[in-house]
Amino acid sequence: MAYHLARARLVLAALGLCASSLAGCAAFSPDGGMTAVSELTSQTINKDVAFVRTPGGAGAVDARVRQLLSRTLSAETAVQIALLNNKGLQAAYNELALAETDLVEQSLPPNPVFSISRISGNGASEIERQVVGDILALATLPFRSEIARDRFRQAQLRAALATLRLAAEVRRAYVRAVAGNEMVVLLTDAKATAESTAQLAVKLGETGSVNKLDQAREQVFYAETTADLATARQTATSAREKLARLMGLWDDGLDFRLPNALPSLPRRPQAQPSIEADAVAHRIDLQIARLELTALAKSLDLTEATRFVTLLDLAGISRRTQDPEGAPFRERGFDVQFQIPIFDGGEVRVRQAAETYNLAFNRLTERAVNVRSEARDAYRAYRSTYDIASHYQREILPLRKIITEEMQLRFSSMQVDIFALLTEARQRLASLRGAIDARRNFFLARSELQAAVNGGGAPATSGDNPTNIAAAAPADGGH
Repeated sequence: MAYHLARARLVLAALGLCASSLAGCAAFSPDGGMTAVSELTSQTINKDVAFVRTPGGAGAVDARVRQLLSRTLSAETAVQIALLNNKGLQAAYNELALAETDLVEQSLPPNPVFSISRISGNGASEIERQVVGDILALATLPFRSEIARDRFRQAQLRAALATLRLAAEVRRAYVRAVAGNEMVVLLTDAKATAESTAQLAVKLGETGSVNKLDQAREQVFYAETTADLATARQTATSAREKLARLMGLWDDGLDFRLPNALPSLPRRPQAQPSIEADAVAHRIDLQIARLELTALAKSLDLTEATRFVTLLDLAGISRRTQDPEGAPFRERGFDVQFQIPIFDGGEVRVRQAAETYNLAFNRLTERAVNVRSEARDAYRAYRSTYDIASHYQREILPLRKIITEEMQLRFSSMQVDIFALLTEARQRLASLRGAIDARRNFFLARSELQAAVNGGGAPATSGDNPTNIAAAAPADGGH
């Protein structure tokens, strides 16, 4: 009996020492896990991120945003404002901080349970004290902590992915807003010219110099240009509002300035012969899926190791009995509780863990195939839109300029009439509108190419979200 009591005390002391040492290892990071997010963002898009958690931090961000808004916005400036000021992104960082709480919780040993009871009657009394420890949860703690670290790393990558997605969306909104401004400027000038021409046609019609057909043509061109201008203004306004939403601007920041035209095309397009390999190596959503597979593999191993034993508690017992007919006496001992796997041998949990792992493996494989295809398609679209925009810039618009100059010379020498000159003006307007659309499509395709290589495109319907089925042994050791 003395041997068993000594052994129980030794086990409880070892458990207490182990618990105290493990508890000292679990702690919250000072930045809520943002260091990894900041490093990934800086390496990928060279931008700063900030997790606003204090009034002082909020004041610093507001000052930085006001400084960036004080000048005409570029695409990169708009992205930086959004990464600092967008509250949806801050909510994603809050989710990261919550994921860290899960990591700390899973890294802590189970708390012992203390109970005390007193029974009395006929002058006799009995007091019993117990300290119960979950041996299974403590034994599996290192494995569960390692899985929790993998999950936290996934959460960091998801926060970085949300950052890249916001940056890509801001670039797209910026391109559409600036292209909308450029189209409004072009159509405003065209409307003024069309209005003057329509008024001239009416006056010439009154003198009999212009027939009704030519008058109607000029009138309808003016009417169509007016409608196109109204549509372009609405499109530009909506694009500006979307950009303002993405940048998280309130009333005092809505008067930001945008350029009236998109920048010129680069001299030559990017050459990326290893576009597929780059995408597979750098895509953050693929990294998330790989970590998911790793965590599920560890969960499967843990489930298989604990399939037969899901409950193992050790209790240290101290009992004091007071008998009125004799001297009080004290008893000490221990109690062990475990389940007998008669009906459930853990096959269900093992099968669930195995199928969850297979599900994640297939989703990862599917995602890898899709990433390679998306990268190829994005680069083809990038090159195609560059060639089209370059064709407008180097061929069509210069030729239109020559034609316009020649028509004006012929009009001055009375070789053509005013209506031939106006017809050419309408054709030149169509070419200018086509050139604006082509440049807009190129810059949008460039943004999509960056997202295809680094991540940041639209969320996938499957394979992009982690598998949430818990395949590991429960944190409480199976209770």
